[in-house]
Amino acid sequence: MVTETEVLEFFREELSIPVSWKTGRIPLEMDTVLQDYAELDELPYAIDDYSEKFSVDISAMNIQAYYPSIDASLFSRLFKSRQINDEMKRLRKPLTIKMFAESAKAGKWLYD
Repeated sequence: MVTETEVLEFFREELSIPVSWKTGRIPLEMDTVLQDYAELDELPYAIDDYSEKFSVDISAMNIQAYYPSIDASLFSRLFKSRQINDEMKRLRKPLTIKMFAESAKAGKWLYD
């Protein structure tokens, strides 16, 4: 049976470690919100590798629920990016390692 520790260690190896000037390396924990931790271009590859390694059917996963897209004009994207980011954070569902660990135990994506 898959453990939470195995899933956490897997993602720690798969994802780049963000660094803060104040605190140094930012550790990945079970309840870390992945949208704030990993880049969108990196996470899909990690999710595919997770699916393969732990034999989890992720076909029901709706990535748009976790990374919503907002239609905005060029002006808005250039000059109102903070407002757009705040809106995206408000609309998104949090995506955590704990969700992946529970899904690995079940063998399929349990959320959405």
